[in-house]
Amino acid sequence: MNIKKTSVIVQDLKQLTSHYLENVERLSLQQLQQVPSEGGWSLGQMYMHLIGTALHMQLKNAERCLSGNGDPFEEPAKTEAGTKIFELGGFPPVRVQVPPSPQYTPAQPESKEQLVAGLHQAAAKMEELEARVNESAEEHRAVHPRLGALTALEWFALTEMHYRHHLLQEERLLQALGA
Repeated sequence: MNIKKTSVIVQDLKQLTSHYLENVERLSLQQLQQVPSEGGWSLGQMYMHLIGTALHMQLKNAERCLSGNGDPFEEPAKTEAGTKIFELGGFPPVRVQVPPSPQYTPAQPESKEQLVAGLHQAAAKMEELEARVNESAEEHRAVHPRLGALTALEWFALTEMHYRHHLLQEERLLQALGA
């Protein structure tokens, strides 16, 4: 398994957060809400997706594992896709598309301040959990729908991997905006 030290994960996530915040600051709300293609997302929706999955899925499941409320360890813990992602240390550079749906398609941001606050909140939550995750045991896991049963450390690492994965989407969206 190829997981960085928790302190490095936090530092990398903070750098990614700074990068994303730079674009939030330099673009108008209208640009952040612009959807370049039918069925696609705006930059703002992509940032809302990062914030939402970090706070309500990845870090929530890390906390669940830390509190002992995760599922007892079962083999095989991860799916083949989960094993591969953790061996690679990140998601492969492949575009993932899912059909638009109310439960998956993120809402448009209401303001730039909402995005700034959410990105800061996710980074602060990572810092808050870092020491606990660093010392966590692996007997409790929470199941990811595609990757299988993950430990607190894996959920924690997945947050930064997910932020990094969306850099490719961000680049495509910025090019579509001509920004």
